[in-house]
Amino acid sequence: MPATFSIASSRDQQRTRRALLGWTGLALLAFALLPWYYLQDLSLWRALPEVFGGAATAGGLVQALSHGRPWLWFALVGPACAALALSGPAGPRQGALMAAGAAVGLLGLGASGFAIGATGWSFAGLQALFGELSHGQFGMGLGAALVLLAHLVLLGAGIARLGYFRGDVFVAAAVVFCAALLLLFVALPVGRSLWGAWLDEDGAASLAALAARLGHERVWGLGCLAASGAQCGVAWNTLFLALLTAAGTTVLGTAIALLAERGSQRLNRPLNILALLPIITPPFVVGLGLILLFGRAGLVNQFLEWAFGIPPTRWFYGLFGVWLAQMFAFTPIAFMIMRGVVQGISPSLEEAALTLRASRSKTFFTVTLPLLKPGLANAFLVGFIESMADFGNPIVVGGQYAVLSTDIFFAIVGAQYDQGRAASLALILTGFALAVFFLQQRLLGRVSYTTVSGKGDGGVPMPLPDDLRRTCKALALPWLTFTLIVYVFAFIGGFVQTWGRDYTPTLRHFMTAFALQWGEHGLVWAGTAWNSLFTTLKLAAIAAPLCAGVGLLISWLLARTNFAGQRAFEFAALLAFAIPGTVLGVSYILAFNVPPLELTGTGLIIVLCFVFRNLPVGVRAGTASFKQLDKSLDEASTMLRAGTATTLRRVVLPLLKPALVAALVYSFVRSMTTVSAVIFLVTAENELATTYIIGRVGNGDYGVALAYCTVLIVLMSLATAAIQGWVGERQLGRRKAAQA
Repeated sequence: MPATFSIASSRDQQRTRRALLGWTGLALLAFALLPWYYLQDLSLWRALPEVFGGAATAGGLVQALSHGRPWLWFALVGPACAALALSGPAGPRQGALMAAGAAVGLLGLGASGFAIGATGWSFAGLQALFGELSHGQFGMGLGAALVLLAHLVLLGAGIARLGYFRGDVFVAAAVVFCAALLLLFVALPVGRSLWGAWLDEDGAASLAALAARLGHERVWGLGCLAASGAQCGVAWNTLFLALLTAAGTTVLGTAIALLAERGSQRLNRPLNILALLPIITPPFVVGLGLILLFGRAGLVNQFLEWAFGIPPTRWFYGLFGVWLAQMFAFTPIAFMIMRGVVQGISPSLEEAALTLRASRSKTFFTVTLPLLKPGLANAFLVGFIESMADFGNPIVVGGQYAVLSTDIFFAIVGAQYDQGRAASLALILTGFALAVFFLQQRLLGRVSYTTVSGKGDGGVPMPLPDDLRRTCKALALPWLTFTLIVYVFAFIGGFVQTWGRDYTPTLRHFMTAFALQWGEHGLVWAGTAWNSLFTTLKLAAIAAPLCAGVGLLISWLLARTNFAGQRAFEFAALLAFAIPGTVLGVSYILAFNVPPLELTGTGLIIVLCFVFRNLPVGVRAGTASFKQLDKSLDEASTMLRAGTATTLRRVVLPLLKPALVAALVYSFVRSMTTVSAVIFLVTAENELATTYIIGRVGNGDYGVALAYCTVLIVLMSLATAAIQGWVGERQLGRRKAAQA
């Protein structure tokens, strides 16, 4: 390894030192000048003038001096040690002092915060250390959040100075920061929820209780193999459905991606638009459209009765109905992942095979298809986990076909509340996800799939072989036609009086939801849906860039660095997908209902749920793209004395535009349309579009619900186009077709 990569220049050392001094100063300023606790009834601007005042608005300094909370002095340990360490030369001694100070500060604030905040009183050790303490505290606020963030950065810098991560402060701080986020907002709430599987009826840990729940016949029963009318266990049902859905969405998503990128240019834009339509649809609209088509009173059953005399039945409700709905819902995710991978394949590799007189078919199956393996594996993994965690489709069209997610929901909200059973079923889901994750790692192994390097790419993509193009059309075009049919039904439903009885055209449903009036003080948002729409747009717009940024940062760390616990780090990033949305929502309530992280009832807890629920798509899309980028691109930038952050921003990020689009679009539209993950988190002040629609559906007001869905579809289509236009396409320096 050249010395350039291991020994930073003096200029880089000075730049890093200034940055760390800045973080040290930020921690001190936040401790003294910003409200330490969460503001209950005041805005930040109104609270700032009172930062040296009462206990509700005071900063950490005043809280420790005047309001009986001396444990907050731990906040100064990290900055003090960092300032002392930075006054000396860089090296292991500096790193040890900086890391020790930040660790003591974090542990002190965390232990005392949870001990006092969650219980209302302190441990005996804290009483002996500080004397009589104030009774309890509020949830963490802006000042505390910035101080903890600075401690994490200083901890990462100290670890880098000790010689880890090749001495790169940015990489070490990014790993520590992302690990803290995953621990706090994924592992902690999920672990607290899953712990209920070990508790017996008296609340004591019991392996016998866990074994009884995991080994129950309803979970693993094989009665369906012995008798035609019997049911198999929910674990087998879920596993079989997930395998079918993952395989189907991967094949269909790949076919659409190949057809869009390597097929007819005339189909490129229509395919991209139609393939993304299901992802911008609220999940219950898919179920409603399918019921209108295939339900007992649907058009298909009515036609069969009229044409062939076959009486209507409930044949659609069950495994086939759920599988079809999941194919409809999750194929766009596979398409978005595979489209970026197909775009990244170097045409020069295919041209080399063609030059050696290989046919286009042989070139595709021996060169192109093997280079698609990372995308195929990632698409299969995401489809598998999405299917296991799906709640909306099984609850609408599942009928008697029980799966783990619906059983967990009924265990939580049913007549007999059984948190232990719900936790044990969620534990099984996590085990399935873990098994597929390690199987994927085993299959991909350490094989290189690099297709984008620092060399110029002097070719154009090879067209699909004729037989393969016809096969892709045979798979993709019927699915896209079916997509249009479902959307036509959903669109028309908002413009008629009563679906199924009175088809008189009307705008009454739109006026009920989105009426505008002029009052004495100007424009009045008189419709009943405006409040939920504005709240949903605001929270989704905040969550989308956070989710995309953190997801791509994690994927970059996984692709470009090696560190202890890397696989656990990657699985933690995927864990939120393996847990049903209802369980994740309940987990957030259990974990963040008391100080120091008192978030229940706020918009922030919904944003955090959006971010970490949708994080795996950004991680998997970024991972698939990073496997195609040659590390020599990073090394060339480093050789030119660019820092890691500069390399990431100016070299790597422009080559990740397909993954960035996938992460931004997916996180935004899923935040707009999610139901199960936030059903327990919404409040009257933070009502979301999906909860409003569910309320209308529950009251039988389908017209307003479908009108609202139409507005959401239009808004999210515009947002998707805006994101794609803002990010742009990835440019790889290829010659145009005419020049080639």
